[in-house]
Amino acid sequence: MASVDEALAIIKRGVDELIPEESLVEKLREGRPLKIKAGFDPTAPDLHLGHTVLINKLRQFQDLGHEIIFLIGDFTGMIGDPTGKSATRPPLTEEQVRQNAITYKEQVFRILDPEKTTVVFNSDWMNKLTAADMIRLAGQYTVARMLERDDFDKRYRAEQPIAIHEFLYPLVQGYDSVALEADVELGGTDQKFNLLMGRILQKHYGQDSQAILTMPILEGLDGVQKMSKSLGNYVGVSDSPGEMYTKLLSIPDQLLWRYFELLSFRPLAEIEEYHRAVDGGDNPQDYKKILAEEIITRFHDEQAAASAHKSAGNRVGLGEIPENVPEVSVALGDRSEVHIVSLLKEAGLAQGKAAKDVFARGAVYVDGQQLKDERMFQAGEDVVVQAGKKKIARVLITD
Repeated sequence: MASVDEALAIIKRGVDELIPEESLVEKLREGRPLKIKAGFDPTAPDLHLGHTVLINKLRQFQDLGHEIIFLIGDFTGMIGDPTGKSATRPPLTEEQVRQNAITYKEQVFRILDPEKTTVVFNSDWMNKLTAADMIRLAGQYTVARMLERDDFDKRYRAEQPIAIHEFLYPLVQGYDSVALEADVELGGTDQKFNLLMGRILQKHYGQDSQAILTMPILEGLDGVQKMSKSLGNYVGVSDSPGEMYTKLLSIPDQLLWRYFELLSFRPLAEIEEYHRAVDGGDNPQDYKKILAEEIITRFHDEQAAASAHKSAGNRVGLGEIPENVPEVSVALGDRSEVHIVSLLKEAGLAQGKAAKDVFARGAVYVDGQQLKDERMFQAGEDVVVQAGKKKIARVLITD
């Protein structure tokens, strides 16, 4: 068991803010496993390395012996997180939330230990609240204070509509901390307002207020804007080893150390040695390779990492089944079978309308054979599915 000082050094690595630090120190000194909460709305289940900055921090808490509570906000997901939005976000359906949650769990457990992670859904307690309970909850905060939140303030000043239910989002997120009796909550810097709400509500309900950690937003491959699929500057956790390798070796040299700090599990002292070596004349590309191999090993395996350079920059030929095909699972849930277009989406091989498009142009292959007609898949099937020249995976259909 690490000492309080050792644990704090690990916890503070890469953190933007720790509020308040003395509260966390007191909790660590109690010598018990702390309840570490992080909430995820399953709105965009295809994760990239920017998302994993927070999940990596959860893993560090986990390795220190603390209880990780991975909260899937199926209830809040149906409200729609207004954070950073210039317009009201349309809520998700229950079916969308359920399917996205399945994909989320498959990806995050490449980092977190599933045996040491508690997965919860906030509908478990929010659905039990009565209308009177919700009114009492809403009475804990004023409209004036709510409008202090940056995105609400900007929309209000710009005379853009703010729906009443959007004010409930931070209150519900804060109430999650009450329901879970969280000791610590993690979130991105853009979630600070919501994280502080948890502290306020816990105090109101007679609990010790949680400490909060905010994690920075990771820049994308361009080194300027935040990592985003819409901007095309991302590394997806489901990318092939070759894609990961190519992308990570393309990052600007000055971004390398930030990526090491936020994405690597190597000791900071070792990273500092790398930094000094580059300052002394070593080629930074050599250290980008070290980082790439670590990340590819995490999301694939050591063999894939060792051979990733051989396929870097290459696309898979249509109908070609390469070695080290990534594996994903698609759960049927209440369905008896799943259509190929839905399968492409749920397996992370194509998004939105692109799934229909790639099928329509004849670029979908199953077990190396072009799929010319529509097809349904049933539980127990284990197939290699390819969508275009960039996306391929072994897909297991489960109940």
